[in-house]
Amino acid sequence: MKNLNSVALLIARILMPILFIVAGYGKLGDAYAGTQQYMQAMGVPGFLLPLTILLELGGGLAVLFGLLTRTTAIFTALFTLLTAFIFHSNFAEGVNQLMFMKNLTIAGGYLLLAVSGPGAFSIDRMLNKKW
Repeated sequence: MKNLNSVALLIARILMPILFIVAGYGKLGDAYAGTQQYMQAMGVPGFLLPLTILLELGGGLAVLFGLLTRTTAIFTALFTLLTAFIFHSNFAEGVNQLMFMKNLTIAGGYLLLAVSGPGAFSIDRMLNKKW
């Protein structure tokens, strides 16, 4: 059963960060200025965009490989909740309610990963890192 848990955690760590890796990468290059303008229009300072990219792309890759998994999962859960309230709380716009609930679901998954840890197939485990 322990091997099954480790395989399941590996699969989860492969699936969960896909959205963040793609989103972080997508903010680089030509999309950078447009993303920064959108953030500012929503009341978020544009200078936070590099941190956003770092968390999405860097944090996504860290979770994928199981490096600093618990810490990254907590930061990603908090980031996802924050973005839900900032960018998706206007339920008068139809898709926002669904996007808000999607973010809640993602945050729940990352909190679960923070509690369970990365599993046996991870850099954290190879380094014998408990947190």
